[in-house]
Amino acid sequence: MTSPERSRIMRAVKGKDTAPELAVRRLLHARGYRYRLHRRDLPGNPDLTFPARRKVIFIHGCFWHGHDCKRGARTPKTNTDYWAAKIARNVARDRRCLDDLAREGWQACVVWECEIADAEALIGRLSRFLHGEGESGESAA
Repeated sequence: MTSPERSRIMRAVKGKDTAPELAVRRLLHARGYRYRLHRRDLPGNPDLTFPARRKVIFIHGCFWHGHDCKRGARTPKTNTDYWAAKIARNVARDRRCLDDLAREGWQACVVWECEIADAEALIGRLSRFLHGEGESGESAA
């Protein structure tokens, strides 16, 4: 693949309003949850913010954020050093943002792209999180 082709492909990668994000938004909205999108004044620019609850949700792509699932653990065949460093920086940035949010009194939940396939399990976990019964920080999935 030539450099201009790769550049064109990378420009097409969206940072917000992705298919996984839209799926989670639809799931929550259908159950009556209301939220704010992409609060730039909070660390990490969370995908969904619930200000009254002081809770945020991040929806992470497995590859881009270094998840240990099948999709996230795959290594690109070309330019592997670049991608390993890039993903490591993303993981470190994500950890810093979660820590900063916690210091500011916010609870955070991470939804991984691979978790969206099981909508019932996901809405259960998110409901527990939003009602104070769930985790803060990264998910175990």
